[in-house]
Amino acid sequence: MGDSYYLKEDVYIEPLFNHWYAWPYLIAPATAARHLTNTHRRIMKSYVKNYELHILAKEHKALTGGDFVDCTEEQLEDIKQLIAEIEDNCGELVALSSDIKKLNELMASHVTGESIEYLYEQVPEGLKGYVELFMDMEHNPGYRLIEPLLYNSHYYRPDLQSISLGLISKVGDRPFVFSTPRLPDDNHLQLDAEFNDSFWDTLCRAREYPLSSQQIKELFDGRQLSGGLTVEELFTDTPSQHQHQPVTSGIRLTYTGHAGFLIESEDVSILIDPVIASRGDQYASDVVSFSELPEKIDYICLTHNHQDHINIETLLQLRYKTGKILVPKNNGGSLADPSMKLILKQLKFTVEEMEDLDQIDIPHGRITAIPFLGEHGDLNIRSKAAWLVELRGKKCFFGADSANPDINLYRHMQPLLADADVFAVGMECVGAPYTWLYGALNTKKVAPVIRESRRLNGSDSAQAIEMVKLLKPRQVFIYALGMEPWYKYFIGLDYSEGAKQIDESDHMLTLCETIKTPAEKLFGCKVMTLETST
Repeated sequence: MGDSYYLKEDVYIEPLFNHWYAWPYLIAPATAARHLTNTHRRIMKSYVKNYELHILAKEHKALTGGDFVDCTEEQLEDIKQLIAEIEDNCGELVALSSDIKKLNELMASHVTGESIEYLYEQVPEGLKGYVELFMDMEHNPGYRLIEPLLYNSHYYRPDLQSISLGLISKVGDRPFVFSTPRLPDDNHLQLDAEFNDSFWDTLCRAREYPLSSQQIKELFDGRQLSGGLTVEELFTDTPSQHQHQPVTSGIRLTYTGHAGFLIESEDVSILIDPVIASRGDQYASDVVSFSELPEKIDYICLTHNHQDHINIETLLQLRYKTGKILVPKNNGGSLADPSMKLILKQLKFTVEEMEDLDQIDIPHGRITAIPFLGEHGDLNIRSKAAWLVELRGKKCFFGADSANPDINLYRHMQPLLADADVFAVGMECVGAPYTWLYGALNTKKVAPVIRESRRLNGSDSAQAIEMVKLLKPRQVFIYALGMEPWYKYFIGLDYSEGAKQIDESDHMLTLCETIKTPAEKLFGCKVMTLETST
């Protein structure tokens, strides 16, 4: 092979924001500020105050996903230093978080229903010019953030972005990422690389197209490196044995794990909600990894702004081969609903935002954005869409976490959705309390009865079978349950025996059997071919 080196298959790449694993709400400035102060700082201060409890908690699998720092006693001083850095280096974000709280209190104080123009003078100084105040039709005050201006301001901090590289062979199962800052250690290599840096593209392209030793040297030269993993350990002179096979006829549908699907014909390739795993020895035959993806991905369709559906880690690694990302329409300026389009534009993606029922033409077919109800704790979240892909006479519906609180929505869409060849629906019917994801954005304490009632729930078997009976698909797939163990590092689920999500999905299989509709619960990877007449 000579002087040619590929990025190893078991390399995993974590994007970091101020030392924490990056997800969409750490890119949008306003939500990043709230999570910096109300999630990261709060959790680290809890660790400093009672690190023994945190160390004990990480030994209990049932507590995975909780607010427990996964660090050793020896790293206590490192955590203290990170807390100090928030005050020293992130002062404008700390101030922005405080100003958001003050603005919410200001708006809540206006109860007369009269004009609110006088409140502009009282808007916190750091938010003046970045917000529009308004009244709804019932005379309740509110505001919208002018998001593009925030990205053009000192509140957007790409200098806080960096990268952490690891090897599955060194760590086994990746540790949970959302409760613990990523500190340099013997098993990782960390370096500064903003998310729109071409470093990402050059490194990730090396899975397919090898680099010379000189090119590798030039790639890493001049960058501040920390951690015990060496650059040389990341590369091999042997290409992956798992390669993409081009489609020569029909439609190939590949389940890539969790909520991910790859749809391919001879003319087009489409990814839905990709979370692509690095291949280690432990699950080598169960995962679809980067080397098995096509040379060009024409479209990536993202259903909603949760980290297991818009996975920044995966998207950055696919950027060099991605044509366009399709995202649902945004509300415009809501703190809880930052624009997916604006987030991805900062990362140098070509993005198209789609309204409900908008369609785009693709070779021999079209993609339609389908309205998506529920799963967001009753918050006014507009950025969500299921996807209908019609290709060479075949019809595939990908519902992800869509709930079905009102079957009338699907009655109205029956002519569009009926008789689908594939109907994929998520059934995480007992989601986390909405505060697990959105709690950092609240500026007042949420009562337990509210927190427990408003959950991030998808469909249960009763809701899902109602959709199936109405739309009469030829094949049902139940997916997006978070069961794959190689995704536990960011999903954090560990289903116990008798878990309602598992019982409901099993019951759904039984219900489908009674109406003679083939149904399957997906796990890991699955490849199927839809034969076409053209």
